[in-house]
Amino acid sequence: MGIAYRSKKEVIYERLKDDILQGNIEPGSRLVIDDLASKLNVSQIPIREAIRQLEADGFVTTEPYVGATVTEIDATFIFEVFALLESMEVICGRAACETMTHDDWATLSQMIDAMAATMTNPAEWSQQNKALHLFICQCAHTELVLKMLTKVLDHWDRLRLQFLRDVSSHRIEAAQAEHQTLLAALKQRDADAVEHLIREHNQRALASYIEHLQTQGHLV
Repeated sequence: MGIAYRSKKEVIYERLKDDILQGNIEPGSRLVIDDLASKLNVSQIPIREAIRQLEADGFVTTEPYVGATVTEIDATFIFEVFALLESMEVICGRAACETMTHDDWATLSQMIDAMAATMTNPAEWSQQNKALHLFICQCAHTELVLKMLTKVLDHWDRLRLQFLRDVSSHRIEAAQAEHQTLLAALKQRDADAVEHLIREHNQRALASYIEHLQTQGHLV
């Protein structure tokens, strides 16, 4: 399999997005095209294109006479993010009951086992958790939902890294058990059970994160 070609715009987009997600470029920071072009040793054109894509994806805000700035982030955004995640994962989960193969089940089982080996490393576990949820959506062959889910999970990463970097470890053990239960329901092709488990999984996670955000004073 050949290496997929990526344009300068795509490379710059991913780099800037990663810096925004990781907090290396803070909310409210200006993205000055000349400075970025000089820093990244490229022309202004791919910088402008990347910023336009970041704006379309909700990570950058452009205002007249101000230019492009990193979009501010608020802890209350978690309610919208989890509502979207739950609805899209239900669509994918129900569809995956019909489309997943024995090989897909085996791959999902291997992913869950691999995640068990990273339970003491919340950052790595979180990335593998993201890959697991995207894999189920890929198996469902719901291409539009997959694109949307990928973007929403990016926003979840930003929220998690901004406000919940130290709390995700509290959910890992329970989430691992919930993933195993979800796999069993997928193998049974029980769409109603899968939907119930996905909703329960998301609502338990949300409740845990809300409690932490309230304790830290980020939510009332």
